[in-house]
Amino acid sequence: MTANPSVDRTVEVDALARGTVIRARAAHVDPGGKGVNVSRALAALGHKTRAVLPSGGAEGRQLADLLAADGIELVLVPIRGAVRANVSVVEPDGTVTKLNEPGPYLVPDESAAVAEAVRTAAAQADWVVLAGSLPPGVPEDFYARLAETLRRGGTRVAIDSSGPAFASALTARPHLVKPNREELAEAAGMPVATLGDAVAAAGVLRARGADAVLASLGADGALLVDDGGAVHGEAPVPVPRSTVGAGDALLAGFLAAGGCGARALAEGLAWAAAATGLPGSRMPAPADLDRTAVRLHDTVETGRALRERDPA
Repeated sequence: MTANPSVDRTVEVDALARGTVIRARAAHVDPGGKGVNVSRALAALGHKTRAVLPSGGAEGRQLADLLAADGIELVLVPIRGAVRANVSVVEPDGTVTKLNEPGPYLVPDESAAVAEAVRTAAAQADWVVLAGSLPPGVPEDFYARLAETLRRGGTRVAIDSSGPAFASALTARPHLVKPNREELAEAAGMPVATLGDAVAAAGVLRARGADAVLASLGADGALLVDDGGAVHGEAPVPVPRSTVGAGDALLAGFLAAGGCGARALAEGLAWAAAATGLPGSRMPAPADLDRTAVRLHDTVETGRALRERDPA
């Protein structure tokens, strides 16, 4: 479920310079939103998925058309406002500058309709992913209340969000949370400068309710912390094109491989690396995966410093 989906336009430039006219090398229009990207990755690699999202305005129709072309089963909840449009500017080294609109205001009956659509669509699902930012008008505990209801019904829930919505969702004891480095640090209330910091911060999130933490660390790979301990993995990308959606591909691959343990982490890393090597927010096809490039480390180098922050 993507509470605040978007139509994403990605523009590739030679260099980003403020206050100048820049001619783009290429441009792509893709469906956007964390949950939308998870569904796109699953569908591209042959897994059944159902995407639930609010839909309104010309952008909502465009988004639905783009997703239908990908063969994704859609559950569209009509809203009065228009789905947002976001812009990503990508430089040759893979650096991404994102301009995200806040999204449409959802009135209470629209929020309730989205929640009901998720509960109905979740019947017989292996996992439900509640993903992304909340649009204006939706209460901060929206994910927490929905996750608690789903968990009581026996459905496994993964949360990928940020800020107060993410912090609140921890109280619902989700089976899995997928923060990036910045979100991990914010939710744990501590800096994350090393792998040891990331392990400690993941422990804080587990103490607050999450069963397992899958943290995407950009160029430093990903970290899984659960009842079995901590496992760190990496999958180098020879030529990065765009990090947009890489964290979503990580989560999709992890869930597709069972949603727990080192094997699932390795699969998620392969999917994320493949997405990073593609333009815009394209999701990988089977031919894009290189599972041989994945390296898992049973012993986490706790003193290892993390590199530049990455928005994946």
